[in-house]
Amino acid sequence: MKFESSELIINPNGSIYHLSLLPTDIPDQIITVGDPDRVSAVSDNFDSITKKVSTREFHTHIGKLAGKDIMVISTGIGTDNIDIVINEIDALVNIDFDSRKSLESKRKLNFYRIGTSGTVRPDINIDEFLISMYGVGMDGLAFFYKHHGRDTELENIIRNKTAVDLPEVHVYASKASQTLTEKFEKIANFRKGITLTLPGFYGPQGRSLRNPAKSTHFIDEVAQVKYKDLFVTNIEMETSGLYYLAKSLGHRAISFNAILANRSAKTFSAQPQKTVARLIDVVLNHI
Repeated sequence: MKFESSELIINPNGSIYHLSLLPTDIPDQIITVGDPDRVSAVSDNFDSITKKVSTREFHTHIGKLAGKDIMVISTGIGTDNIDIVINEIDALVNIDFDSRKSLESKRKLNFYRIGTSGTVRPDINIDEFLISMYGVGMDGLAFFYKHHGRDTELENIIRNKTAVDLPEVHVYASKASQTLTEKFEKIANFRKGITLTLPGFYGPQGRSLRNPAKSTHFIDEVAQVKYKDLFVTNIEMETSGLYYLAKSLGHRAISFNAILANRSAKTFSAQPQKTVARLIDVVLNHI
């Protein structure tokens, strides 16, 4: 199958449309962060930086760390941007840009999300670190694709908790890479849980300013869900899309969360930048 110019958009310099990266740029180890300013906070720890590219909210630094090729890229906020980043990076490594056809031999990449999140569990403390063992999306992204890559049992459990308050909202769930979670859960004091990915920061997460949220207690409902010895622990805006697309395209992904807020206690970290810096250090030391 040939991917036409309207589907796979290649810039005049041979780079891909949104990210402005070349097929030769992409290493096997890729860190994603939401905030473009966090890219430098990660790459400052590299042994060397060989390339920097910035376009829109997508800022990329490529370099070396402990002898390995590594890249950090900002995705911006939300699964709509995750859709661009993961699809375009996959195209860069698994499509021949000259013939516009899929390569026979596919590369499998490792994606490491380093992000911030708020917990919905009273037993999880601010400034702790958490691995998302599952990402549950209420953003709709997966329903635009044919490939499955989903955990329907978990989807049904969450759906039963949200159906009354949010009957129009559909749910999808995907699992973190077993290879990556087994590696990291052994080396640091990470909490583990199920992460709820929502398409906004205010109403979708039950916050009300001048436009009241439709439901302010559905998060309390899903926080009681327990699946395979894991509770729904935290909410954010990217993980479910990352997990679904990575799995569908044959890559590995893991999401690390610095817990900056506790929604049940209504508290927020007094040292958010230090907490994120500690998480970056832990992840980079074990990639």
